[in-house]
Amino acid sequence: MKGGRSGTVTWLPPAGATVTRGRQLYRIDDQPVPLFYGGLPLYRDLAEPGTVGRDVRVVASNLKALGYEIGYQPVPGEKVSRPVKSAASAPPAGQQTAPEPGRGTSGQGAAAPMPTAAAPARVVVRKGEGVLTGSLMRAIKRWQQDAELPVTGRIAVGDVAVLPGAVRVDAVTALRGDPAETPLLTVTPTAKVITVQADVAEAGTIQRGDRVTVTLPGDKTVDGTVSAVATAVTQDDPGPTATPKRAVTVTVDDDLSGIDAADVQVDLAGETREGVLAVPVGALVALSEGGYALQLADGGRFVAVTTGMFAKGMVEVSGDGITEDLAVVTAS
Repeated sequence: MKGGRSGTVTWLPPAGATVTRGRQLYRIDDQPVPLFYGGLPLYRDLAEPGTVGRDVRVVASNLKALGYEIGYQPVPGEKVSRPVKSAASAPPAGQQTAPEPGRGTSGQGAAAPMPTAAAPARVVVRKGEGVLTGSLMRAIKRWQQDAELPVTGRIAVGDVAVLPGAVRVDAVTALRGDPAETPLLTVTPTAKVITVQADVAEAGTIQRGDRVTVTLPGDKTVDGTVSAVATAVTQDDPGPTATPKRAVTVTVDDDLSGIDAADVQVDLAGETREGVLAVPVGALVALSEGGYALQLADGGRFVAVTTGMFAKGMVEVSGDGITEDLAVVTAS
């Protein structure tokens, strides 16, 4: 990420540091740039009372989360007054304007435009928007004082860095003294996730919320949950034999603070059957009339079976005479 405004980088966090809401992410011109949570970066200066927008909502929600009293915020559907810049108009007919000091006049004075105040515009607050009220601007001042920022009551573009949540500094790509417009650092979410490239057919049976078992280095196992299944199909190898993949994202229940990056194994039970009989898939014999049979080890007789679930080289079977501990012939 880059600094959001011009200036000189005067401080950067070390790689591996965790930065949470309200904490400085870096410093420009020896002023902290705190982290705010949100999905919309600040794209304009917030200075005029009555300004309405989703960027205002970002500021309001963060200050409230940091413990500042922001006062009443208009609800969606409510109308608020938004200031309009003054317009220029000519003076009434026959009225002359005074000449500028030090300048002479010649003949009749010329009419010059005069500023006039325009009526405030009425704006309807939409869902997800905030309003820069007087109480919110006072909260901004209190926050600025606590954050050792210039106490102005306004927030300019680049005064805060807006990211979806707390971040971990993955790498620092700038040095002190570099221009703030250059890439400063790379960050990642603090919650560690596991990405599995699953075959398209397999990914189609996986749903968000499915439980998984993750085997970590050292054969330690932890439980996890599927948090997302990508809809986009990718191929690592552009060749004709490449297998289409879909990314499956998994989050784990346990703390993985001791692991930054590692190869892991993810086991997902798409379906579980308990109390069934199973044989190796190689024991199935296809019948000419359709279906499958098992060949008994005692005498070589074939017994028709009904197959069920397939998993890890085993298949569920049932049928007349099929009992536990029955010895069958399987392919070597």
